[in-house]
Amino acid sequence: MPMQRRTFNRSIFVMGAGLPLRRFATKDTVIGHGDFRYRVDASWCKAEAARHPVKDCHEMAMDRKGLIYMSTNDTRNNILVFNKDGQVVNAWGTEYPGAHGLTLHDENGTEVLYITDYERHEVVKTTLDGRVLRVFEWPSDTGLYPDKTAFKPTETAILPSGDVLVADGYGLDYILRYSPEGQLKSSFGGRGESPASLENAHGVAIDLRKSGHTEILVSSRVQNTLKRYDLQGAFLGAVPLPGAFICRPVVHQKEVYFAVLISKLPWDSRSGFLCVLDEQNQVVAALGGNLPQMHKGEMDPFYQTVQVFRHPHDVLADADGTLFVAQWNSDRVYPIRLTRVP
Repeated sequence: MPMQRRTFNRSIFVMGAGLPLRRFATKDTVIGHGDFRYRVDASWCKAEAARHPVKDCHEMAMDRKGLIYMSTNDTRNNILVFNKDGQVVNAWGTEYPGAHGLTLHDENGTEVLYITDYERHEVVKTTLDGRVLRVFEWPSDTGLYPDKTAFKPTETAILPSGDVLVADGYGLDYILRYSPEGQLKSSFGGRGESPASLENAHGVAIDLRKSGHTEILVSSRVQNTLKRYDLQGAFLGAVPLPGAFICRPVVHQKEVYFAVLISKLPWDSRSGFLCVLDEQNQVVAALGGNLPQMHKGEMDPFYQTVQVFRHPHDVLADADGTLFVAQWNSDRVYPIRLTRVP
């Protein structure tokens, strides 16, 4: 993907016709922009590969005690649980070969997990220690799917009503709405040519940042776009992020964070970074990437400037602003911690 930005940060070497040469992170590397600058700690995680192996590290969630839950598709331990010091305090799960999305939700004082498994073609709700509470099966009665194998869910989000939204990001790109009891109620999105259509609907989130107004955010990854819908699934608008193959949107306080898997094809290009949007969905920082400028009403493309990450797949933010980043297809690495710089 050609880079069109006209000016570059002085710390980035330039080669050829405007093509940036990436720098590589060191122990004291600080990444980001403005109020969103972070020091990299690649050695935060204390897990041992022989005891707690990982394959692809997909997503993370934090409970009220501050424990961090992470999904991996290594069936020797699909869920790893870390404390804030990076030590593994629990591990479970051997039956989730496609463990991907991981959502933690407080249901009347009880915290539960929703695990999407694209190889099992279903969503599984569990306790924090892995006991299965409910299974959300493929939407057979919609008429949209020829069979179970076409349904490959990647993410869930829980509405204030308790209804469960499931993003079929590796399947047919619908957003499906289930009752808390697992009954399918409606759907929206799907592939097509309309502005409301999705392509690689990788993640879904509930946006409560504006008082009295709730939106559904969906990452349309191949389109490099964040799309907005109301609670009935009606399309509200799009936030273009050219060059950013975004994973799930993570709403934290007044911002939306993304792990950007890659900034250029092919899928194994190791060109990812993180992106931050403010309350108006404007880009305020790119962690390991450039901060695009606007030219003639269009945003310049994103690209990686510092190779801190290979393929970041999820970002978790805690109360004090520390970030934790899990990565896909990155030589079985464990999460990285980013500490905010004052």
